[in-house]
Amino acid sequence: MKFDVAIVGSGLAGLSVALHLAETRRVAIVSKRELLDGASNWAQGGIAAVLDSGDSHAEHIDDTLVAGAGLCDEGATRYIVEHGREAIEWLIAQGVPFTRDTSAELGFHLTREGGHSQRRIIHAADATGHAVQVTLEEKVRAHPNISLFEHHCAIDLITSDKLGPRPSHGNAQPKCHGLYVQDVRSGEVHTVAAEHTVMCTGGAGKVYLYTTNPDTASGDGIAMAWRAGCRVANMEFIQFHPTCLYHPYAKSFLITEAMRGEGGLLKLPPEAAAAAGQRFMLAHDPRAELAPRDVVARAIDFEIKKRGLDYVHLDMTHKPAEFLIEHFPTIYARCLELGIDITKQPIPVVPAAHYTCGGVVTDMMGRTDLPGLYAVGETGYTGLHGANRLASNSLLECVVIGRACAQDILSKEKNGTPYLPDWDESRVTDADEEVVIAHNWDELRRSMWNYVGIVRTTKRLERAQHRIALLKEEIDEYYRNFRITADLLELRNLVDVAALIVNSALQRRESRGLHFSRDYPETLPKALPTILTPNRR
Repeated sequence: MKFDVAIVGSGLAGLSVALHLAETRRVAIVSKRELLDGASNWAQGGIAAVLDSGDSHAEHIDDTLVAGAGLCDEGATRYIVEHGREAIEWLIAQGVPFTRDTSAELGFHLTREGGHSQRRIIHAADATGHAVQVTLEEKVRAHPNISLFEHHCAIDLITSDKLGPRPSHGNAQPKCHGLYVQDVRSGEVHTVAAEHTVMCTGGAGKVYLYTTNPDTASGDGIAMAWRAGCRVANMEFIQFHPTCLYHPYAKSFLITEAMRGEGGLLKLPPEAAAAAGQRFMLAHDPRAELAPRDVVARAIDFEIKKRGLDYVHLDMTHKPAEFLIEHFPTIYARCLELGIDITKQPIPVVPAAHYTCGGVVTDMMGRTDLPGLYAVGETGYTGLHGANRLASNSLLECVVIGRACAQDILSKEKNGTPYLPDWDESRVTDADEEVVIAHNWDELRRSMWNYVGIVRTTKRLERAQHRIALLKEEIDEYYRNFRITADLLELRNLVDVAALIVNSALQRRESRGLHFSRDYPETLPKALPTILTPNRR
């Protein structure tokens, strides 16, 4: 199958790139499940951008740099922030139904979230990601130049050094020519040839036992790019969202940052005995509930461990019921299904793995180290998020870099693709040991949660490193010898990403942003990114 551009992933990054290209390019979108099954569809809070005359680029940049704990790339931050308004205007032009406010300058309601000095979050109630994704999905499905491959798993990239010996005249750099994908339902593997391949596969939250991410967030793009020879950066900075609903029957349900932005208070639950009902954030940071996510997540983690709690409370009962139902209808309805009336009861919450601040090293056009390969959104590392992502900057990055990526691709002449070999079927054998995959999956995620969580030590990291190495050996052998499945492909990618997270964390001998080490509690005077370079074969 030949296309001008193959996009892996169907979140906001992938759909944005596709729509910017589709008028003049033949585009394939490869999605592991349905188009709406990625993390973008789950995003509640909104998109940060300077949309009011009382706000400024300088303030948004400064807020981002402060949250990023000195590790943001200032040039990247400036570029993305300064292109924020046009990104929002493009989404509005596509028909995204952001919440209206006739008294506001732009005509849309702006909310505020932790770490922001101004109200600059444009949103669609408390289901912004869903509103954006549904709008763009409709356009993508209707476009004749976009081919959709839902329920297809990417296996690996096809690079020129896999096509036989390089020409003897010089050391031509390897180039990406497409990828292999498996139809999940039939098991058949397809060869997808493309002049340009764009990784928009999101983050790697499923490497942890508890996460706000959907099941699709297995770090596929990061792992595939790493195996193809691309550098990755800052993988130790995994953002743990402070407030994930704690409930035995609620899977991965996030309680948006905007609840604290609108006055939500964090309090100790009845199990805290004499301290029950007390606020605790002021004891950790003067910004209290509006402190950046890393501060709030560590504070909750501290209180839970100190007092032997399972959770803490997020209390909004002091706000009018009408306000809560209007502004947070999704959360209100979901909690009510579980027997929690947020207008009368506090919400039990715990931190959970939420966002991968590091990723595949790219420039402002999403270009990676491998010509022909781009990475956009959570998969990529532009330097915007530094050591801690500022709330609602992620969707902004998807649209701004997605547009820049498309413009770079459109600026290039069409050259076609070489003949690509079919997938090697010689090693395909049916295996009856699928229980091994499930066991390894569980062991990997528990090891990461126990040893590479919110608070780390060198000994814990070394334990994780040892276990991951053993798992990787077993998984690689399994991959070489048995029939591939979606579960095996995801597990293979997760173990690669887990190794990158641990190796990055071991290299950082300080505490900064989301990475907190008991062995190195101080912050070094100079902030440097952690960049890992693969051994090129």
